Amino acid sequence: MGKPNRRNKRQPKEKPEFDQTIADLARVTRVTKGGKHLSFRALVLIGDRKGRVGYGVQKGADVQIAVDKAVRQAKKNIINVPFDNETIPHAVQAKYKAGKVLIKPAPQGSGIIAGSVIRSVLELAGVPNASAKMMGKTNNKIANVKATFEALCLFKQEAVNRVQKNRDMQKKNKIEKVDVKKKEAPKKDDKKAPKKAVKKAAPKKAESAPAKIKADEGKK
Repeated sequence: MGKPNRRNKRQPKEKPEFDQTIADLARVTRVTKGGKHLSFRALVLIGDRKGRVGYGVQKGADVQIAVDKAVRQAKKNIINVPFDNETIPHAVQAKYKAGKVLIKPAPQGSGIIAGSVIRSVLELAGVPNASAKMMGKTNNKIANVKATFEALCLFKQEAVNRVQKNRDMQKKNKIEKVDVKKKEAPKKDDKKAPKKAVKKAAPKKAESAPAKIKADEGKK
């Protein structure tokens, strides 16, 4: 008997819920009384490209530990980004320390016009069209990422409600179109063949009383 083929037993890997990218990776040193302690700092961005995006910054003894810790933190910092006509609802501007970011809507077909980590954040969020610019005086990626998230959190509740209303209207229109198509579809003739009339047997005539008595006497 041959050995069983183990390759067939392998199950396909499930697709992760979020895509992730390492925006920044640096080796840092902490000086203590006992000496210098080396570690790694990772800035990780995650998103599902459907309106949800998050970030995390963590340290670890090696690169993998730092990345894993940053991913766990990013899942706790998830925010929702609303879309309106395949772009953001309105222009926003935010600042975090030396980082300053301006994000504006863009017409359909423009794509994402941005650079550095802002582009990565918008791509992972799934924003189809937008224009962004770093207006701060620093190239620090952590500061720029935090400024970008501050800007994405500034969308007014009115804009969010308007986007939700548009989505509800689109769903309603689709349902109405489906109902109209069903009504317009020709119905099959379900008419059954007419039943044949069944002739009832004629009722028997009752025998007269004297004839019945004579018949009984004849039998005797």
